[in-house]
Amino acid sequence: MTELQGIYADLAAERDAVDRLVNGADEATLTLPTPAEGWTVKHQIGHLAFIFTLAGTAAADPEKFEAITAEAGDDLDGAINAALADYLSNPADVLISRWQAESAAAIKALSALPPGQLVPWLVRPIPAFLLASAGMMELIGHGQDIVDGLRIRREWADRIKHVVGFAVQVWDFGYAARGMTPPAEPFRFELTAPSGEMWEFGPVDAQQRINGRAVDFCLLVTRRRHRDDLELVATGADADYWLDIAQAYRGSPGTGRDPGWSSTI
Repeated sequence: MTELQGIYADLAAERDAVDRLVNGADEATLTLPTPAEGWTVKHQIGHLAFIFTLAGTAAADPEKFEAITAEAGDDLDGAINAALADYLSNPADVLISRWQAESAAAIKALSALPPGQLVPWLVRPIPAFLLASAGMMELIGHGQDIVDGLRIRREWADRIKHVVGFAVQVWDFGYAARGMTPPAEPFRFELTAPSGEMWEFGPVDAQQRINGRAVDFCLLVTRRRHRDDLELVATGADADYWLDIAQAYRGSPGTGRDPGWSSTI
């Protein structure tokens, strides 16, 4: 199995890992607060369910996806909030059943496509494997919020390589979110996987470098931990600044986490 083909199996495995965190949870558990201001565990599951539904629609019914985004127009955040309110109105068992069914359907729709096939997405069409990688990134970020809300320890696996590779590919999102021009010189990333394997991206002779744990890198680019609490080392002024603004998603970076935030990783 190639790495591109493997993204769908890894996406399903990460989805299952997040599902195990909440499967069978009662209303009291789902209303526990998470580090995201104003968001409970229930908000996190509802958001993931909607994002996966949107991705599944893009893969299985592009015309319907285009109609949904056209209806939202310039107020995509409003459409997302409206969808989230619908999920939050469900009791715990119904919400979890929806999340399970809708995320499974989305992964099935994505995996039915050739990895390189373009599918419509929020800004422009992207390859199916890249949308799956973005789904992995959502699971890592919002899954961490759930773990932190439940105050439990998370298990990490080498499938996070898809998130690392995605974040390296969109390394300039942090600059774009702030209306800045990224440096012209490419970065070198050398990151240690949960298994101990070394993952390397970028020119070997690059002057700007990021080294450290791949788990910490994922928490950085999803803005679930402050750089001061992570084992990441920058070489070069540009790389050092990048650790302050890194994000693997478009739009507002949000408030992120304060230094010293209690960790269960």
